[in-house]
Amino acid sequence: MVIAVDAMGGDCAPRAVVEGALRSAGALPVEIVLVGRPDQIEQYLPSPGRRPNNLRTVAADDVIPMASASPRRVLRRRNSSMFMAVDMVSSGEAQAVVSAGNSGALLALSHACLGVIEGLRRPGIAAPLITLQGPGVLIDAGANVDCQPIHLAQFGLMGSTYAQYALNIDNPRVGLLNIGAEPSKGTDLTRAAFELLSQAAINFIGNVEAEHIFNGDAQVVVSDGFVGNVTLKMTEAVAQFVMEELRRSSQKSLTTKLGTFLLRDGLRQLHERYDYATYGGALLLGVQGISVVGHGRSDAKAIANAISVAYHAVEGRVVGHLRETCGLLVGSPS
Repeated sequence: MVIAVDAMGGDCAPRAVVEGALRSAGALPVEIVLVGRPDQIEQYLPSPGRRPNNLRTVAADDVIPMASASPRRVLRRRNSSMFMAVDMVSSGEAQAVVSAGNSGALLALSHACLGVIEGLRRPGIAAPLITLQGPGVLIDAGANVDCQPIHLAQFGLMGSTYAQYALNIDNPRVGLLNIGAEPSKGTDLTRAAFELLSQAAINFIGNVEAEHIFNGDAQVVVSDGFVGNVTLKMTEAVAQFVMEELRRSSQKSLTTKLGTFLLRDGLRQLHERYDYATYGGALLLGVQGISVVGHGRSDAKAIANAISVAYHAVEGRVVGHLRETCGLLVGSPS
């Protein structure tokens, strides 16, 4: 298995990307290809004699900036590290691409270069969820702001397939994010999507409210990209807020300092559980290849875990299974 990594993508690139790739090279049975400016990558690599045998570099002169870039301009920058990394998957040189760079650019390149699986209308970002009952996934987490009912129905099918074959969840429960549990609740979009999801060959349990996302009732949570992105970012912000409040409270008195000391292992596990870096990246489902969208501020740990997401998606034959389940799609083009 070959995984192409955009070494120049992300706020902390290339150092964090190189360090994360080195961690993965020592932990996974894959070949990792760092794509980017050699002079900048080399300064963070060990000497040639000490480098892992399963890590190599490919030179790319251009870098797509983290700031907004139009899809048309991105597609013209064929010498950029991101374009070349995605193109390696398109040409068959690699089975997956990972980038913590401009997410809009990665979506555009993955869509244009890899193409969409026949029968699917739009790719969706499958972001990992942490629930009281184990792992889950939220789709779409930001790829599609304006959706039609058929898109949400297909997100449910894609999310269910991913949960089954990459997260090893048997018959995953699929819920539609809404403002109430009743089928009549929500907008025209969610009511129509409810009907389509009810007809799909998946374990659809109906509507789920935001307060129920993390109890694990639904292991796949379906939404349009606007709501999904707001939900995901709010979740990250709340987790950071709680951890910061715990840190501040622990310093207020000798008693709280002692209590924090006694609870240090539990607090460390709590931080690890809800730290975005633990889960690395989100998979773009629906394209003809594995494309992992990393967080813009990814550190080495996050990069290593994003590569792990790519590895498990390839190992689980997620794209192949999506192709096989396209016959289960429901709903009309409208």
